[in-house]
Amino acid sequence: MFRFALLGLLFAAPAVAETTRITEESVFVAAVSGKSLTSLGVRLVVTPDGAISGRAFGRDVTGAWQWQSGMFCREMTAGSQVFARNCQVVQRDGNSMTFVADEGRGDTARLTLR
Repeated sequence: MFRFALLGLLFAAPAVAETTRITEESVFVAAVSGKSLTSLGVRLVVTPDGAISGRAFGRDVTGAWQWQSGMFCREMTAGSQVFARNCQVVQRDGNSMTFVADEGRGDTARLTLR
């Protein structure tokens, strides 16, 4: 019986982190400080002073962000494409962050903290 219990521990599924909404700027800044937000073809840095930089699909990304009403509000450019100001709900699940556009009613982007 002990062997089966030990095998269960060795092959158990990894613990699933709880998804939590980030509503405080200080919590968001602590999560992203000194890290990159990445996904396939995307690597962004969001700095505490309100800047966004990086690359997405071979294009340079620049922008600015503010925390407003419990949401991440950003405007940015990627190459020649301009992304207008958009306030997004932010959720964290372990090392992943999900940004939900249009104040939580739009498209989602899931990025990994590295």
